[in-house]
Amino acid sequence: MGIVNFSLEGKVALVTGGSRGIGQASALAFAEAGADVVVSSRKLPDLETVAEEIRSRGRKSLAIAAHIAKIEESQNLVEKVTAEFGRIDILMNNAGTNPYFGPIIDAEEWAWDVTTNVNLKGPFLLSQLVARVMRQQGGGSIINTASVGGLRPGGQQGIYSVTKAALIMLTRVMAREWGQYNIRVNAIAPGVIKTRLSEALWKEAAAGEAATTRTALGRLGETRDIAGAVLYLASDASSYVTGDTIVIDGGVV
Repeated sequence: MGIVNFSLEGKVALVTGGSRGIGQASALAFAEAGADVVVSSRKLPDLETVAEEIRSRGRKSLAIAAHIAKIEESQNLVEKVTAEFGRIDILMNNAGTNPYFGPIIDAEEWAWDVTTNVNLKGPFLLSQLVARVMRQQGGGSIINTASVGGLRPGGQQGIYSVTKAALIMLTRVMAREWGQYNIRVNAIAPGVIKTRLSEALWKEAAAGEAATTRTALGRLGETRDIAGAVLYLASDASSYVTGDTIVIDGGVV
């Protein structure tokens, strides 16, 4: 395919948080590039719709319900994927949550526990399991969905920002340790993308206008704006990139 290869032909991708938003857009981008794609989240019905979209593009797909912060469910997920496809070439840790919106001085313990479990513990556990598969097969690519909130504090998302900052460091640590196995680990740091998770930042007119004004491009991000960067990190086009975080925020940071 010439000097730059974005093809994912013959590869198997696993996308968590794959039922909507960035996860859905990324899963479809992987399929269009030639990969078979497994999508996972906590609820199965929405996943089945995405899996059917992937199959309509001529690729194989599985929809598997799993809560990645629970080790037994992550183990079951990896076992099912490897039993069906025999390998995992791409892992996108996209499942995330932000249940508390407010100052950290008023945050309750449950908010810390829930947010860190899903946004940090989950990607750690699943990456560890998948990396063992990748090590045996000779390598792979892991992509973590962080946030510009992990690069600088802002708004009423303090706990969320802390977890995303930690995820960026986890990305670097895994990249350093697992490079010897030809496993590349990178992160993306989206700005305000129009998804359900970020509705508090854009849905109301005043909030949306404020968020738009902060961008250099004069618009908020769409999920399709993430797909190109994710495909780059998943493919051999980024074969010498690891431990990096790509900011996709329309020019805010």
